[in-house]
Amino acid sequence: MKPRIVVVLAIIVAAAVLVSLTQLGAQTVRVRVTTTTSLYATGLLDYLEDQFKKQHPNVEIDFIAVGSGEALRRAEMGDACMVFVHAPSLEKQYLARGAIAEGRIFAYNYFIIAGPPSDPAGIRGDDDPVDAFKKIYEAGEEGRALFVSRGDNSGTHVKELSIWREAGLDPRGRPWYLETGSGMGNTLLVANERGAYVLTDIGTYLKFRKDGKIPNLEIMVQGGDQLLNIYSVYLVPTCSGEEAKYARMFADFVAGEAQDLIASYKEDVYEQPLFYPAGDRLEWLSEKWQELAEG
Repeated sequence: MKPRIVVVLAIIVAAAVLVSLTQLGAQTVRVRVTTTTSLYATGLLDYLEDQFKKQHPNVEIDFIAVGSGEALRRAEMGDACMVFVHAPSLEKQYLARGAIAEGRIFAYNYFIIAGPPSDPAGIRGDDDPVDAFKKIYEAGEEGRALFVSRGDNSGTHVKELSIWREAGLDPRGRPWYLETGSGMGNTLLVANERGAYVLTDIGTYLKFRKDGKIPNLEIMVQGGDQLLNIYSVYLVPTCSGEEAKYARMFADFVAGEAQDLIASYKEDVYEQPLFYPAGDRLEWLSEKWQELAEG
């Protein structure tokens, strides 16, 4: 081989190696994210991350899936650069303390009350969750029903407790009221095993139902503004550097161009999306968020 050709090939190889090393080094940028379990368990966040990485292959997003209360607490402790939550009343407290900032509503869906097919409390088709909880309480006191709560200060748990308050009832400590102290997935599994009622987000329920994990749980009560479930993303002000830069970019992506991706995120077997994008309902959702934050 002629010396000139060898030199040219050497330059090409060296350039290729340099590009590869540059890309490899860039891939070490990691963004720590605390998130509610429902967004993670349904696969939505992994899906959005995959789409985001098509534009930014140098980013690795580390999701820490916990309840909303724990997600916010960890963010305040500096253990995350951004947070995904669905607990307006808790979010308001952390916003006031300056632990999170620049919140944006990006999606919503609804909570549902699920329960055993036998429906011992007779709530199937009820259009008022407060009335349904009253019936569950009565059935529980009579030894006819069980209720499983997350009991973990998550967004779902906060919502559940708000419904009990509206009903003027406190089930905590009653023998028929079981607290798992864990995420939505495990709580659904316990409710399924015990033949109990449970409050859950529709997304996690549909995912677990499709996977055949909760055959003994059916939707009893759904729909209506009382069961509205609003998801927001926040940045953590104490985060800095490259991590903060990409956290902001991912937040912009989720609240912006990913809205169509959120709308289409469902599997063929579902008759409804797991989540709805905030989109053109942002003003309405903002008003509802304020109401829930005050509740």
